[in-house]
Amino acid sequence: MLKLSQLFYSPQTTHQQAILSEEESRHCVKVLRMKKNDELHLTDGKGNLFLAKIAEPHHKKCVLDIVRTIEQTPAPLYHIHVAIAPTKNIDRIEWFVEKSVEFGIQQISFVQCNRSERKQVKLPRIQKIALSAMKQSLKFFMPQINEMVSFKSFMANLTPDETRYVAHLNEGERVFLKDVAQKHQKYCILIGPEGDFTPDEVTLALNNEFKAVSLGNSRLRTETAGIAACHLLNIVNE
Repeated sequence: MLKLSQLFYSPQTTHQQAILSEEESRHCVKVLRMKKNDELHLTDGKGNLFLAKIAEPHHKKCVLDIVRTIEQTPAPLYHIHVAIAPTKNIDRIEWFVEKSVEFGIQQISFVQCNRSERKQVKLPRIQKIALSAMKQSLKFFMPQINEMVSFKSFMANLTPDETRYVAHLNEGERVFLKDVAQKHQKYCILIGPEGDFTPDEVTLALNNEFKAVSLGNSRLRTETAGIAACHLLNIVNE
């Protein structure tokens, strides 16, 4: 396994140069006290790992020269998008974000449902947690994280090529996710709030070509259900 002492992130990376964000620059220059010509590892969040050298060690805008490309990780043949209703306790949804990134999730959407107890999330903090988890787990893909929207708005703006699932506990037929999901698909799975989706929300999802699924025999918390969905879809693609 690749061993990196420090991994930095910059989406503003070309094959010649990169610019670190203010936070990454401060960590590099002020905390680690790195200087001009010091080398470090860098990812652009798009699957690439670079060896870079500090060209301009400024604590607000650190400029790097790319020395060489170490690794180019191909994008997975499948795509996991979890649309989840944030929990009242924000720590639990932050835990979901951290662990789902470790599992290699590609996209997270936050959905406000009728029974949701949380009306908003602080996206910059969520993105910071996702970035930390990506670097800690040595993933070189930064997931897309979307602003919170209403359930109806989410339904009105679905991505056409996703295979859709809704995990709920309402009455009606449900199939175990692992048994129905096929390999190498773009998946979108809906995870409801602590009080579950309302019957009307389930009906709206089914009318929009979502398949009703189960995540197993256990009754799961919202954040655990999100992780279970990621894990099951990863198993399908092994």
